[in-house]
Amino acid sequence: MEKIESLEALHALESEWRELEGSRVDLLPFQTWEWSVSWWSHFPEARATLRDSLFARALRSGSGELLAVAPLMLTERPAFGPLRLRQLHFFGADPNVTEVRGLLCRSGSEREVYAALAEHLQAERDRWDWMLWSGLPALVEPGSILEKHGEVRPVREISAFILPLPSTWEELRGGLKRNIKESLRKGYNSLERDGHTFSLDVVRDPDQIPGAIEEFIRLHTARAELDGTVRHPNVFDSPVACRFLRDVSQRMARRDVTRVFLLRIGGTVVAARVGFALGGVLYLYYSGYDPAWGRYSVMTTTLAETIKHAIAEGFREVNLSTGRDVSKTRWSPREVVYREGIQIAPSQRSKIAFTTHEYAARAARMGPVNTVLRAVLARRAALAVAVIQSWAG
Repeated sequence: MEKIESLEALHALESEWRELEGSRVDLLPFQTWEWSVSWWSHFPEARATLRDSLFARALRSGSGELLAVAPLMLTERPAFGPLRLRQLHFFGADPNVTEVRGLLCRSGSEREVYAALAEHLQAERDRWDWMLWSGLPALVEPGSILEKHGEVRPVREISAFILPLPSTWEELRGGLKRNIKESLRKGYNSLERDGHTFSLDVVRDPDQIPGAIEEFIRLHTARAELDGTVRHPNVFDSPVACRFLRDVSQRMARRDVTRVFLLRIGGTVVAARVGFALGGVLYLYYSGYDPAWGRYSVMTTTLAETIKHAIAEGFREVNLSTGRDVSKTRWSPREVVYREGIQIAPSQRSKIAFTTHEYAARAARMGPVNTVLRAVLARRAALAVAVIQSWAG
């Protein structure tokens, strides 16, 4: 077990990390070396009230072969003093920028890796109060090998949707349900009826990626600000999230992973989607479109044209990304579930610290109508803090 607790140490793993990526046929962009280095370069907090520290681990076989990388971080609230609440979790404390958190493991070594990591973290339990396990495959879900060291409380499940690709678009379209066939037909026909011609640009050149990303950010923001329809949050509404996206897209473009799909009508970009080509899988990340062209279903057409491109390029699958919504499920994809669970360190201090965190989090979520309940939760949190303070004294 190798401790990776500096950015320099993270950089030193680059070549081995990339070789490890090649062992997975289901690699996600969030598991790549570029994602982790970019993430740690932009998102960590260092304030008096909150501090993030690098707590990554590399797991090796007896011969020294890299078996897994766990990009972990330790978040302390506040940053100093005996009253700190200490949470251990994977990179991804961001506004849904990182859709799936977790470790990267050599295929076939999952059980051994999770068991070894859990054992190691228990040996270091004096450094943390609770651990948020994320990206857990069914193989090591809460209730299995992790619970050797204490209960893992389920938190949530995250679904991703995978679309297997046949050899031709016609074959894929022929197997679709009636509703998506009708949506596709309406989208294409409405453009043709009004005399609009379209084209799909697939941007992958590192020199052209920055401009394409700016187009994406513009259209993603425009869709998020649209009223009167299904609300889509603006994931990139903060400067730090935009800086991260520009950075990671450029890093991945240098090894021909980044794709930005731009739908043009009359020379104007009206829709965009970011993607990542990882082996035989095309991962489709966030999207955006110009509301002025919404009545033409340009986002549906962009996705269809992107899938046609993936088939032509020989991709095995398209990962439609996370989130259970009709824009994904109507393609009849395969569902993959990732689980999250919380494990509390085996000490009274850690149990009380986690209880304090829970009370404070619940109180923060309460609206003005629940003033009395908020006050009760706040008093309970204060009592728990007082117990920790008495021990510290």
